[in-house]
Amino acid sequence: MSVEIAERLSSLATKIEQQRASIETEEATKNAFVMPFISLVLGYDVFDPNEVVPEFTADVGTKKGEKVDYAIVKDGDVQLLIECKHIGAPLNIKHASQLFRYFAVANARIAVLTNGDEYQFFTDLDAPNKMDEKPFLVITISDLDQSLIPELRKLTKEAFDLDSIISAAEELKFVGELKRVLAAQFATPDTEWVKFLTARVYEGAFTQRVREQFTGLVEKAMKQFLNDRVNDRLKAALGGQAILADDQSVSSSEASEHVAEASVENVSEKDGIETTLEELEGYQIVRAIACSEVAPSRIAHRDTKSYFGILLDDNNRRPLARLWFNTAQKYIGLFDEQKNETRHPIEALEEIYQFADQIRATVHFYE
Repeated sequence: MSVEIAERLSSLATKIEQQRASIETEEATKNAFVMPFISLVLGYDVFDPNEVVPEFTADVGTKKGEKVDYAIVKDGDVQLLIECKHIGAPLNIKHASQLFRYFAVANARIAVLTNGDEYQFFTDLDAPNKMDEKPFLVITISDLDQSLIPELRKLTKEAFDLDSIISAAEELKFVGELKRVLAAQFATPDTEWVKFLTARVYEGAFTQRVREQFTGLVEKAMKQFLNDRVNDRLKAALGGQAILADDQSVSSSEASEHVAEASVENVSEKDGIETTLEELEGYQIVRAIACSEVAPSRIAHRDTKSYFGILLDDNNRRPLARLWFNTAQKYIGLFDEQKNETRHPIEALEEIYQFADQIRATVHFYE
C-alpha cells in the first residue's frame, strides 16, 4: 500500500509542477490539488457527503456561520478537518484560526492546514481537545520525504487508526522538529553547533580564530558527509554505478532528481508505446474510485499505442475504462453491461471524478 501511495504522490507532484503557475485562487487550488489529494492519496470519495463535507459549518460561541474547507467523516464521526490556502502561500499558525475554533467543537482529533503542496497535520498533544500550535507531521508533495509515507498511510480511509496516529504523533512531532533544526545547521552552522563539533576533534581553546577556522571546516565536512550518503544510496540503487563525484555537494532536491532519472524507465518507451505521467495519474483516479468496490490490487493497467486501458484483474475481458490521451482532445472511454464503449470528452483529469458512479457500476458488471 505504501508503494501505491508513493506512486500517487509522485503523480500529484508532477501535476503540481505542471499547473502551479496557472493556479490563481484558493478555490482553484482546492479543485486542482487538494481534492485529488483527498481522493487519490487518502482514498475518500470527494463526491460522497457521508465521507467528505465541503464548507463544513459548526457554530462556535459567538462565531456563527464560519466554515472549514473540508471535514472528513469516517464511521459517522468527523475525523479530520482541512483548511486550505492558495498554492504557494506560506503556512503558519495565523492561518489556522478556524481550525483552532472548530477542533474541540467537531470532536476531531486531526486538523490539516495546506496550500495544496505542503500539508501540516495537527493534533492535541499539549492539552486535551485543544489543537497544538506545532504540527506533528509536515509533508511537502513536491519535495517528498519518503520516510514519512508510512505515517501518511495511517491517515488513509483504508488504514485509518486514530489510536495509532495519536501514539505516533508525539515522536513524529519532535523528530520532525529535530530534522528541521539539523537541516538549518547543515545549511548554515551556528556558533554553538560549530563549538559542539569542534570540541570532538580539537583539544585547544575555542578562540575567535578557531571558531572562524572551524566554521568553514564544519560546513565543508557536513556537505561532504551528505554527498557521501547520497552517493552510497545511488550506488546501491544502480547496482554499484557511481553517479556523483566525490567532491560534489548536492542538495536533497538534486539527489531526488538523480533518483528520479534513475527510475524513469518506469515511464519509458517500449515497443513504440509511451506511457505518460498524465495517463498514470488518470489511472490512479479511476483506481481510487473503483477501490471503494474491490481491492485496489485487483485494478491493473495496460498501455497500447492507441489508448491506456484500465482493467479488473488484469483481464482484457474486464475493461473498466480507457484513457484516450494521445490526441489534442482527450477522452475517457466507459463501458456498459454489454462491454460497449462510449467515449466522453474531457479537458482536465479532475473531470474523471464526474464518472465515478459509472466506473463503480462497471466494476459490478463483472462481480
